[in-house]
Amino acid sequence: MTITRTDVIIVGAGPVGLFAVFELGLLDLKCHLIDILDRPGGQCAELYPEKPIYDIPGWPSISAQGLVDKLLEQIAPFRPEFTFGRMVSSLERLGDGGFRIVTDDDEVFEARAVVIAAGGGSFQPKRPPIPGIEAYEGGSVFYSVRRMEDFRGHDLLVVGGGDSALDWTLNLQPLAKRVTLVHRRPEFRAAPDSVNKMQALRDANLLDLRIGQVVGLAGRDGRLASATIKGPDGEIEIPCTRMLPFFGLTMKLGPIAEWGLDLHENLIPVDTEKFETSVPGIFAIGDISWYPGKLKLILSGFHEAALMAQAAKRLVSPGERIVFQYTTSSTSLHRKLGVPD
Repeated sequence: MTITRTDVIIVGAGPVGLFAVFELGLLDLKCHLIDILDRPGGQCAELYPEKPIYDIPGWPSISAQGLVDKLLEQIAPFRPEFTFGRMVSSLERLGDGGFRIVTDDDEVFEARAVVIAAGGGSFQPKRPPIPGIEAYEGGSVFYSVRRMEDFRGHDLLVVGGGDSALDWTLNLQPLAKRVTLVHRRPEFRAAPDSVNKMQALRDANLLDLRIGQVVGLAGRDGRLASATIKGPDGEIEIPCTRMLPFFGLTMKLGPIAEWGLDLHENLIPVDTEKFETSVPGIFAIGDISWYPGKLKLILSGFHEAALMAQAAKRLVSPGERIVFQYTTSSTSLHRKLGVPD
């Protein structure tokens, strides 16, 4: 069994989870982030990447994706490791006081501390209203891409009009036998550059674009053979051996609810000194945490991350003297951040 060991496991790679890497990194703690999405940024990147945010200090206005990009730039000196497209399925306490986490793909991670920064819980894909789709899930129908090679040589049907649908249309087009993108209307919510690239491939007859909805699937033994698309001109059946539907995401607390933590209306109560949960060594920050007076703001999550990091350092490095330092004046912090002398 291969085990990935680190100082702190962060469950959730949204803005608060990313900033936690910075605060922990200043204290020489190495982080590994696990997220069910296929990229960093949480709901900011997945649901409204171009939406402006107005309450980030120092930024009169910044797009959600812009904020994520800046956070990634800020934490780059600490070289965090990421595991995307995975849900944490189980957590157990080890004899040395640390924790073992296993993902839904049976990957194993161990750390002295765990930080839950999962927003309102894990994002889980919405199942499209297509009759009989359940029979093909996991065999021919997938809601995320874990291995691009699994789509090589297949007739691929991508359904949706957002960034995920367009990104995977473009990324998998060179591998698939043929890609068909289906969206219910001609307008797309994805980044304009992605839309332009998709339309260029369509114009070059390198992929197909259908306006309409998938209304039926055909196949046997969990293996797709074709899909029926209903559009403005009626129904058409196309070959389809793999399908990627992107119908948005829903929030669920998921396996976290089974970790033995005290819960308050599907949120995790914490103290406001350390942001530790009812289980010592497990912290919760961001929207998933709860305490009297809690405000669900990214700004609040940043504050929570700073205090959590101090407590995590004392846990991971017991007995080590912690000297509080300011990034503006500390030469040792400057060295960690790569600031020129």
